[in-house]
Amino acid sequence: MWTVLIIAGLFEVFWAVSLKLSNGFTSTLWSVLSIAGMIISMGLLALSLKQLPLGTAYGVWTGIGAIGTAILGIVLFNESRDPLRLLFILLIIIGIVGLRARSV
Repeated sequence: MWTVLIIAGLFEVFWAVSLKLSNGFTSTLWSVLSIAGMIISMGLLALSLKQLPLGTAYGVWTGIGAIGTAILGIVLFNESRDPLRLLFILLIIIGIVGLRARSV
């Protein structure tokens, strides 16, 4: 189920970036892709919750989404590369690794 959860988190990143590209739902293609990504992401999260603890799964799912969107924001949209921001992204990664390690 961890693989399903990771894929769900990647789809969360996809829909968040698509939402940005939809320009406030004014671009039909990006709007449809964003909504499809939301549905897939939530569906896979729900599937992973059949076997994984809620707090762990939700924390990992949102963490993947936060890390992925922050990194893609930097790469695609020239968002801040402030060292403190990068440190906080690293702390989220550490939190995800810790949640995964403690759920074994």
